[in-house]
Amino acid sequence: MIHKYHIIFFTILLLTLNSSQMLLSQTPLYTILISTSMGDMKAVLYAETPLHTENFMDLVKKGFYNGQAFHRVINNFMIQAGDPRTKKNHEKGEQSVSDVNYTIPAEFNPVLFHKKAVIAAARMEDKVNPQRASSGSQFYIVQGRTFSDKDLDQMELKQVHIKFTEAQRKIYKSIGGTPHLDYAYTVFGEVISGIEVIDKIASVPVDKNNRPIKDISFNIRILE
Repeated sequence: MIHKYHIIFFTILLLTLNSSQMLLSQTPLYTILISTSMGDMKAVLYAETPLHTENFMDLVKKGFYNGQAFHRVINNFMIQAGDPRTKKNHEKGEQSVSDVNYTIPAEFNPVLFHKKAVIAAARMEDKVNPQRASSGSQFYIVQGRTFSDKDLDQMELKQVHIKFTEAQRKIYKSIGGTPHLDYAYTVFGEVISGIEVIDKIASVPVDKNNRPIKDISFNIRILE
């Protein structure tokens, strides 16, 4: 349960990335490997979001995600997983749950935003979840698309986003992402290699519920 974790205060390090990235105060705390039936993705989880990061790592250590499949895939948007009902060994008659029985308080951070390849927590909609607390197990990886300055200006005018920094604008115009989700869903990690796997998964045929016609299974293990 999330209440057992003690919030640890971490020193925020300023990382200088190449021109395809940006300056972010994000500190990789753990490195994981997401092995899917369509390829592997190496990812880091951030120190700036201790509740989400430690909860995710606890589930990984328990093998919670192993044998699951991506259950919601929307091209040019995101790929979502974390529903234990997708496990192949799920038996008929077994109690069906789409999540664990707890939520995680939102951990919004202005330097952790929805650029392509970030990992963020899914959640229930605002009308039943005004605090925007995260699902205890479901997460998504952003694919998104690129945006123009005009697009971003309109989001600011509609108060969809507080204010884009110049660095964020550069990312959203070049690499892309889902800027309308900033400050609404907690970003807690990022895929750092195997990003092409995101595009491969996002492009598969899906049914009316956006579930892949053919299961895309995965396992997660800790690298460091």
